Formats: sequence, C-alpha cells, structure tokens
Amino acid sequence: MSDPQHACARPAPLDLANLRLKSRTQREHKVAIAALGRPTEPGCSFSQWLAAMPDFLGAAQLRQVVAAIITARRAGRPVVFAFGGHLIKTGCAPLVIDLMQRGIITALATNGSGAIHDLELAETGATSEEVADTIRDGSFGMVRETCARMTAAAARGATGIGLGRALGELLNTPDVPYRDLSLFATAARLDIPATVHVAVGTDTVHVDPQLDGAALGAATLADFRLLCAVVADLGAATAGQPGGVWLNVGSAVVMPEVFLKAVSVARNLGHPLAGMHTANLDMLSHYRPVQNVLTRPVERGFGHALIGQHEILVPLLRQAIVEQLQAGAD
Repeated sequence: MSDPQHACARPAPLDLANLRLKSRTQREHKVAIAALGRPTEPGCSFSQWLAAMPDFLGAAQLRQVVAAIITARRAGRPVVFAFGGHLIKTGCAPLVIDLMQRGIITALATNGSGAIHDLELAETGATSEEVADTIRDGSFGMVRETCARMTAAAARGATGIGLGRALGELLNTPDVPYRDLSLFATAARLDIPATVHVAVGTDTVHVDPQLDGAALGAATLADFRLLCAVVADLGAATAGQPGGVWLNVGSAVVMPEVFLKAVSVARNLGHPLAGMHTANLDMLSHYRPVQNVLTRPVERGFGHALIGQHEILVPLLRQAIVEQLQAGAD
C-alpha cells in the first residue's frame, strides 16, 4: 500500500484559454480534393476507371508500382517476378506469361511449391489437392508423375543449367499438353532466367525414393548463383537513372530470404543496386517480406506494399501496365 504522505496531489484542470491556434490555411493536409475517387459511368474503359480511383494508400501504391515497372523497362532495366505456389493456384499464370511475352517480366524465381504447381498444371491441366483429406490416410503428396518429373529435372539441372531451366526444357515437349500455361516452359522458350529455390523437406516431391539429394542441391545452388547475377543487374545503368524492379508475389518466407542474400552478394561484389524498386503483393503483411523486400534492401520510398488477393491484384497490375504502355505508344 502506498504511503499517504507521498501521494500525488490532485492537479487542477489546465486553463486552455492561452492555447496557440493557427489558421487551417497554414496547415499541410494529407487529403485533398484532387486525390478523391470519382464515380465512373457504366461501360467506361479500364483506363478511365483506373484514373478515377482514389489516390491514397493501396491505389497510390499500385500506381507507383506500375510506374516503376514501366520506367524500368523503358530504361532497359530488369523486372523480376518472384512468387509462391499460391499464385499458380489462384489462376494467375496466364497473366504472368502475357507479361513475359510482352517483354515486361524479364526473370522468374520461385520456391519448390511454385515449380510443382506449375509442372502439374502443364502436364494435367489441374493441380492442388485437399490436404486436410489426404493427410489422414498418408496419400498427401504421393503423386508418381510429379515426383518423377521433378527428380528428372533435378538430375538435368545438376549438369549446370539449374533446376528452373531444366524443368522448363522438360515441359517443352509434345507430351505436355498444357505447356503454354507453364511459366517455366515459357521462360525456356523465351530464354529468360527462371530459378527454383528449394528448402529440402518442404516439398511433396522430396518423398521420392529415386530423388538424388546431391543432384537436387547442385541444381538449386546453380539457380541461386544465377539469381545473384539477376539481382546484381537491378541497379541503375548510370547514376541518377532508374533501376529495376523486384516483385515478391505470395512468398512469405523462402523468396524474401533468398532475395536478401542475393542482394548482399551483389553489393559485396560491387553492385550498389541504386534506384532499385521492390514490391510485395500478398493478402497479408508478413515480417520477412516487409523487412527483407520492402525495407532493408532499398532506399526509403522505393519499397511498395500491395495488400490483397492475388486473383485481384495481379490482373489489376497487369492491365494497368498494358494500358499505360499502350497510352505511351499512341
């Protein structure tokens, strides 16, 4: 119990008569009429609809990401699309392939999950299973064809070409009916870097008794070294010019960690990465993407967060890029 002799005296209410007030005209404002959203008419164009969006928070970030990507490509700088398996599972592969074919996305990087869903979609036209059901009888992930293809890709990739390129080449054959929907097959056809970054034990294909761990390690290590070269090229070509863009789409752990190490390698070898922009697109804000993608590697204001579902954000991003490129060409 406190000592009554040392108790604080009850204060008298402050007299507010002498508060210093200023005119509203002297204050800086964060919200102004010019940034308000505007209603659009039915049947308006996408460009009209996009221009009518409020210029705040997520919408402002979307515009900044689009501008960074277009500026980077016009300056000949790379745009790297790093992703997790959820991107494939939400139906966004054709949109990313379109941006690759247009020369907007210049490199791909993913974890093991992204590669698995890509190859299954290419071979079968379908992917993903209900884990809550199949884990109960031990059949989860026990898919013969998927294991065989990834094991073959690891063996081929260990020769020095890397896991991503090996997978792309294996999927670019007549016996793969939906190869046009494969990011890796497309990357191989376009001859652009596509890398797979494996954490051993995280992927269903690692249960394959035929899988050679040494081959898998060599193949994914080759991909990491290739990605380091891709990241090293993300800086501005000359001082004061724009840099490239790294997009992290739906990978909360593996790709942000891989990116951070690649950034450190690049700078250690004398590539300052000046002017590089980064963006994270995901339905939640996670620690590693915020720190390892948006904050630590870039200058203040060069990291952009877009929060939302991939099946909404990726089509929006792709259409905004295409529309603005067309407007610039007219």
